[in-house]
Amino acid sequence: MRTPSTLAITLLSLAAASSAHAAGKDPAAICAEAEERYVSLTGQPSSEADGVVVVTMYKYNFCPAQITVPVGTTVRWVNVDKRTSHSVLSPTAGMPESDRAFPDESVEFTFLTPGDQDYLCGPHWETRDMIGMVTVEE
Repeated sequence: MRTPSTLAITLLSLAAASSAHAAGKDPAAICAEAEERYVSLTGQPSSEADGVVVVTMYKYNFCPAQITVPVGTTVRWVNVDKRTSHSVLSPTAGMPESDRAFPDESVEFTFLTPGDQDYLCGPHWETRDMIGMVTVEE
């Protein structure tokens, strides 16, 4: 049987873990941090990347998680995490799983087929819900 102090410690630990998880899932805050990291790495905003659309990978999130692009657009996923590697794959777009992109590395894919194309991080889609969507328009 748990003592009151053990139960209180357990409940506090669970509350802290729940709070940290909820804080880790605030997409706006995470994506703002990801953009800051991208600018510090490249010296320019992601919106100014030449000839590609940039999606950052940070804290087990794609930023932004949903984008719309015309057919023929190349998407570059840039890992701005400090320690974690990610991969990208899109079975619906015919994109096989990429090699792991370590911090400061990137993966690119050109979308040639119109429609909604789900993509995900191979090692983190199931445990961390690291999933995104590219809507490809004619």
